[in-house]
Amino acid sequence: MDRFSIPRHLDDPELIGFWTLDEFLVMFIPFVWGVLTQHVVIGLICAVGTWFGYRKARAGRSMAWILHAGYWHLPGSFFGLRVCPPSHLRVMAG
Repeated sequence: MDRFSIPRHLDDPELIGFWTLDEFLVMFIPFVWGVLTQHVVIGLICAVGTWFGYRKARAGRSMAWILHAGYWHLPGSFFGLRVCPPSHLRVMAG
């Protein structure tokens, strides 16, 4: 009867430890910065803080939601998009 294993959740993201890839990168980057600048404790505190803030900002939504919010609220040169119109233009001609 246990000849085939059927996954229960097909859409679960891949995990690195306990975190998804985007959560891991949000934690890993400040921690590596702390290690490289020889401030490991500060890097660890920043990593936990950014991870906690990212989880609260995301709150069950996808990664695309974070990118869309960044496009809307950050300056246009942040993403370097030249094809897309600026986010402050609400009415397009044509």
